[in-house]
Amino acid sequence: MHQRLNQASMQLAKAWQEQSHMPNLAQDCRPQNRVEAYAVQAAIVEHLNEPTVGWKIAATSEGGQRHINVGAPLAGRLFRSRILPDGAVIPLTGNRMRVAEAEFGFRLAKSIPASSQNDQPGGLSLEEMLAAVADMVLAIELPDSRFEAFVTAGEAQLIADFACARHFVLGPTVNADWRSRDLSTHPVRCIVNDQVAAEGSGAFVLGDPRQALHWLLREMASHHIDLHQGDVIFTGTCVVPVPVKPGDRLCADFADFGRVTASLS
Repeated sequence: MHQRLNQASMQLAKAWQEQSHMPNLAQDCRPQNRVEAYAVQAAIVEHLNEPTVGWKIAATSEGGQRHINVGAPLAGRLFRSRILPDGAVIPLTGNRMRVAEAEFGFRLAKSIPASSQNDQPGGLSLEEMLAAVADMVLAIELPDSRFEAFVTAGEAQLIADFACARHFVLGPTVNADWRSRDLSTHPVRCIVNDQVAAEGSGAFVLGDPRQALHWLLREMASHHIDLHQGDVIFTGTCVVPVPVKPGDRLCADFADFGRVTASLS
């Protein structure tokens, strides 16, 4: 199995390096389940020899899951080079999805070993998990897939490809007391060229971004993957993904929590 999955990771690593796309992985090396898919992810990181800084969650709404034909959320590692500062110019060259998403993120204050989930029945509670969070942050995601037909690629291939990760714009740390707020009703808008293009809320993200974070914790534990101090975890889009093109100016508006901006080239 190792040789087969290593072949898959080499194909995807090449696509990441060249910003290219493929129909599918070769049938004889394609991951068959989540276990194999996360193993391919880890191997790609080794091939590219590039540091990662956290995770993203994709398909955190029923509509998003239907769109890419999966039955549950997907998680993908984040490369440091793909996390850009607020106000960044993001190249769309080679990006086939060409959509923007507004997301809540969380930065961990301490590591959460996968083994900690086995220390008590049911694993860490939501409250215990939140105690390990240092900050909430805001972000814009510009996702993409290395698969030409990502809507039919299937769960395992999409996970192997880092759950459609490409670029994130990391916005400000939220200074408001977000822990005491109902994030499910918190308003979020995506603004393109000074016009509101989509409106949503934290409810888009598994009902609440904190629930999505808890899902990731359980998902990683089930695959024996540790989360590390300083990791940033983006929990999924709070709005219907907005079509974008080169030259657009983007703003993700999270009301009194703050804004994130970016330009596209």
